[in-house]
Amino acid sequence: MAKEWMELAKFVQGEQMVVQKVMLPGRGLSIEGEFELPPVARLSFEDQVFVATFIRTHGNIRHMEQIYGVSYPTIKARLNRLSEAFDFVQVEKIPDAMDVLNRLDGGEIDVAEALRRLEER
Repeated sequence: MAKEWMELAKFVQGEQMVVQKVMLPGRGLSIEGEFELPPVARLSFEDQVFVATFIRTHGNIRHMEQIYGVSYPTIKARLNRLSEAFDFVQVEKIPDAMDVLNRLDGGEIDVAEALRRLEER
């Protein structure tokens, strides 16, 4: 099944796709209409694999660095880009330690504010 999905994702090349028929073979049931794909299915195949890998590693970014052979900021940047596809989920962003330290280093916040933000986590 993964092979067929990969071929379909490459065929579509990121263009919008509409499903017109849904079948439940075990029930002998089919529904026709226009159905939008869920957000994960609209990602490129490579991004779907990345998301699946992230889930399989339980969100361990250090493990993702090893698997993909890239740096922490590279993984974070890709996750940030991919998160835009899931704007229907509202979450309050909790700053990670690196974000707090980068802001401290850049002079955006002072030590007291950095400590407060790190304690909130």
